[in-house]
Amino acid sequence: MRLIALFKPCYVLSSFTHEEGETDKRTLSEFGLPAGVYAAGRLDYDSEGLLLLTDDGPMQHRLTDPRHKMPKTYYAQVEGVPTEAALMPLRRGLRIKDYVTKPCQAEILAEPTLPPRSKPITPHGPTAWLKLVLHEGKKRQVRHMTAAVGLPTLRLVRVAIGPITLAGLQPGQWRDLKAKEAKEIFERNRVSFRNPISSD
Repeated sequence: MRLIALFKPCYVLSSFTHEEGETDKRTLSEFGLPAGVYAAGRLDYDSEGLLLLTDDGPMQHRLTDPRHKMPKTYYAQVEGVPTEAALMPLRRGLRIKDYVTKPCQAEILAEPTLPPRSKPITPHGPTAWLKLVLHEGKKRQVRHMTAAVGLPTLRLVRVAIGPITLAGLQPGQWRDLKAKEAKEIFERNRVSFRNPISSD
């Protein structure tokens, strides 16, 4: 079994094939990933950052099952000036369309060191960075949440899933998880740890 961490660039689908009407979009097939692995979860086309992949069906299911969601950490560049009053609804949970978000961690972040995006951001006013830690993952949730408090997201980078981070990766690069990293994921998801992935 393999568990892989990939730094998905912006404007890349979280799949190896196109859906109808998306043939002009880049896919995961261009990054030299091993045959038989599939994304455990998704990351929006216009978002970037950490994506986990595996060739093990039960593990893929466990990683995407809402009952076993690992915390996901995002850095969001937003347009506007965040205030504590704006962040409080994010921390408490707020209504977006037909659901109420779960409470999350939300704090103002000093500008992080990140690789430049392929298409630079062109803001129309002041911007700031937020660190958000979510325990759920609905479609475009972070963007909907920040927009709801008057802070539209301009750039969104997922920097961690549970204990796994982007450390050491550049956009388009991937690595097999170390045995101790895989073991922690197994333990968090209550799956017995079998077949170490690597020896370090």
